[in-house]
Amino acid sequence: MDADASTPPDETTGGTGPGHRGVELTRLELGRYELRNARGGTITIGDGGTEDFTPVELLLAALAGCSSVDVDYITSRRAEPESFTVLAEGEKVSTPEDGNHLSDLAVTFRVAFPEGEGGDAARSALPRSVAQSRDRLCTVSRTVQIGVPVTMTAEDA
Repeated sequence: MDADASTPPDETTGGTGPGHRGVELTRLELGRYELRNARGGTITIGDGGTEDFTPVELLLAALAGCSSVDVDYITSRRAEPESFTVLAEGEKVSTPEDGNHLSDLAVTFRVAFPEGEGGDAARSALPRSVAQSRDRLCTVSRTVQIGVPVTMTAEDA
C-alpha cells in the first residue's frame, strides 16, 4: 500500500520519531561510492578528487540539515523566511591520542524574515529555536556532542 501525505513516514526509514535508520554504500570505483537510503534516495560521495561530497562534508551537511529542519519548522510557523542560509564548518585535525577528527564545529544561521508582526515573531523565535535544536532536537548534533561509540566489523560477502 502506498503512503499518502496524510500517512506519517515509516519511522524505520525516516521521519522525526525514534526508530532504526540506515544507509547502504556501494563502491562505484576507487574513491567513489553510492549511498542509498531505504526510501530509494541516492547520493554519490567521493574522496575529494571530484565534485562529489566527501564524507566529512556530508557530516557537516548533516549538522546543517538536521538543525535547519528544526529551526525552519519552528520559525516558519510565524513567518515565511525571505532568505534562509546555514553555514556548517569545522577544522579537520589529527592528534596522536584521537587520530583524525573535526574540531571547532560551528553552525551559523543567516535568516531574514519580512517586516511586520509575523516577521518580528519569527526573528524573536530564531535564537530560541537554534538553542532548542542544539540542546535537544537535532539528532545529528546531539550525537556528536554526547559522543557515541561506533562499532565497525568486517564480514565476508
